[in-house]
Amino acid sequence: MKRKHDNGFPARDAIVAFIRAQPGKIGTSEIAREFGLKNADRAELKRILRELADEGTIAKRGRKIHETAVLPPTVIADITGRDADGELLASPTEWDEEESGAAPKIRIEFPRRPQPGTTAGVGDRVLLRIEEADETEAAPYRGRVIKVIDHAKARLLGIFRRLPDGGGRLVPIDKKQAGRELNIAKADSLGAEDGDLVSVDLVRTRGYGLASAKVKERLGSLASEKAVSLIAIHAHEIPQAFSPSALRETEAAKPAMLEGREDWRDVPLVTIDPPDAKDHDDAVHAEPDPDPNNKGGYIVHVAIADVAFYVRPGSALDRDALTRGNSVYFPDRVVPMLPERISNDLCSLVPGEPRGALAVRMVIGSDGRKRSHSFHRVLMRSAAKLAYAQAQAAIDGRPDDTPGPLLDPILKPLYAAYELVKLARHERDPLDLDLPERKILLKPDGTVDRVIVPERLDAHKLIEEFMILANVAAAEMLEKKGLPLIYRVHDEPTQEKVHNLQEFLKTLDMPFAKTGALRPALFNRVLAQVKGEDYEPLVNEVVLRSQAQAEYSAENYGHFGLNLRRYAHFTSPIRRYADLVVHRALIRALGLGEGALPQEETLEHLSEIAAQISVTERRAMKAERETADRLIAHFLADKIGATFQGRISGVTRAGLFVKLDDTGADGLIPIRTLGTEYYNYDETRHALVGSRSGAMHRLGDVVDVRLVEAAPVAGALRFELLSEGTMAPRGRKRDGFRAAPDAKAHPGRSARKKDRKPGKAKSGKPKRGQSWKR
Repeated sequence: MKRKHDNGFPARDAIVAFIRAQPGKIGTSEIAREFGLKNADRAELKRILRELADEGTIAKRGRKIHETAVLPPTVIADITGRDADGELLASPTEWDEEESGAAPKIRIEFPRRPQPGTTAGVGDRVLLRIEEADETEAAPYRGRVIKVIDHAKARLLGIFRRLPDGGGRLVPIDKKQAGRELNIAKADSLGAEDGDLVSVDLVRTRGYGLASAKVKERLGSLASEKAVSLIAIHAHEIPQAFSPSALRETEAAKPAMLEGREDWRDVPLVTIDPPDAKDHDDAVHAEPDPDPNNKGGYIVHVAIADVAFYVRPGSALDRDALTRGNSVYFPDRVVPMLPERISNDLCSLVPGEPRGALAVRMVIGSDGRKRSHSFHRVLMRSAAKLAYAQAQAAIDGRPDDTPGPLLDPILKPLYAAYELVKLARHERDPLDLDLPERKILLKPDGTVDRVIVPERLDAHKLIEEFMILANVAAAEMLEKKGLPLIYRVHDEPTQEKVHNLQEFLKTLDMPFAKTGALRPALFNRVLAQVKGEDYEPLVNEVVLRSQAQAEYSAENYGHFGLNLRRYAHFTSPIRRYADLVVHRALIRALGLGEGALPQEETLEHLSEIAAQISVTERRAMKAERETADRLIAHFLADKIGATFQGRISGVTRAGLFVKLDDTGADGLIPIRTLGTEYYNYDETRHALVGSRSGAMHRLGDVVDVRLVEAAPVAGALRFELLSEGTMAPRGRKRDGFRAAPDAKAHPGRSARKKDRKPGKAKSGKPKRGQSWKR
């Protein structure tokens, strides 16, 4: 292979070979250094890299460059089957087919003496260490199992409904199986009662009638517990019980004492949380900086519960916490990462009680920028516990008995410091999406009372900004000390997603001219243009879908959404394992005593942890979302035939998804029910368009619907559309549409499978709850 052209500039093949040899670890500077390029050559190098990216030969993760479709050294994968030689094959669990094509195959290799917990089979989810295979091998990668995360689910879950003869029916919990009940004979019911959540084995499939199943395990009663969250807990195998050894360690734990700590008990730190919070793991304080060189500046203290003091590396508590990865929050319960004696007692910063904490002292200039920071292991005593609304009401001139005495000495300095921090935030210009979050309020019997959208107060923003500052300080400190850590990262949107957004905005006659580096400000300008317009929710939704998903990584490629070069989670070790790792690293870096990150900890091991907790985070998000869907479906089940107003929240070849305005409930309008004409799926406009009339049903449209079916157990709703479609702009009605079908096409159906664009994955329901924030 020719390394350089006659003009001395590196050949494209040589550049790609260099990138392939160091996947995910290099940027433009490293490439220029490798080939001896001067500053004057950088523009030409960037041009070549852009061409290679446009061709799909390479891709970028933030400022890092890697070969397209290259897997990282450690990956979570699902074992999907066997090859012709009987070897196990796996595919990465998280893979965007639209961006990168078909997921690469990984051939599983097993050592002669496998380690405990590494024996896996088809259907299992595993953590793999991988390497590229030889060109002679069928699969492009070889992988070795580090850990089995989830074993194959051989059983179906559902709710048992008893029949008069003592047998019953299994109502599936899976949306895809909604309406497909299974028959359970009395002899196969295992004594299940009506309303029990059960797991079953499929025992017989008939050519007619219902398939049959046999109950293998009774998992709990929804009839008595009214706990819809129990379904998601078992469906996603979220651990509920702590190991006996972890509970013994919990009971043996002693409160933190002053020895080895700084005494901060006289610093009037306060906690500000939701009114129903049971644990309080962060406290804040601010005061004017007395330094004459920082006139108008403030000192901000953020104290975080010292979980690392109680949960030591390698302990039973540590193993249980890593398995869970994070706490899971349902409307009716919390499945905590740590036992309640740790999270709700010893590590909860309750007023008047001495508590161990890891604290950061940050000096803020009058321009709002952080000038310096230092970390301290302290013994503190919270001065007060406030709810967000309480703190805000006091600042707004309506204090009650608790925050009243704190207004001048504590709350006003906090808000004054926040006003400064807002200046720096405005200058940083992070992604500013307006996506209201709904909260389900339950009655005492566990059923839905109402759904609200809590008002977003300055008190919320104050805590959020101080936590972001503390997280940045933690990442900066550990980088300065040269210690490995787990970053919270958020990649910039892919070129394909940016292009799709550009094409969509053209349909609204909105320019999206990308020049130079991609920045959140570019998206914010778009969002500002639509502020107050009818299609503001539509544009916010499409911009959200153009973004990547935040994750954990031992490799730093920045946080695009927050527009930060380095960012780590430090502020919630009670509920996130990533924060606990960062606490341990800070204790080791600064010599703060017991509970430090082990000296033998490697970047490779932290990469494995990051991959695992990224999966548990997504598991929690999915379980929380499904539980909300089931609760709302229960709430609406007796309202069949009622009409509602909502917005189209998703457009696919299967039909339209509609989110109701009052409850936020999502339901499907199947495409076959839309009308008598054929509907084309216009990916660019996010719309279904009638082939004859040109009537368009588009993402974000306000529509009236009738509820025709509710499946509470599965959390599925089906609607009938009552609104007429809007007309596509004249002269552009059919831009990018597929040709109308032949006369045999079914009315109300979308493009057939063979009409889909090559290389695209089949569209499904759009992802909801994509999280890029903190």
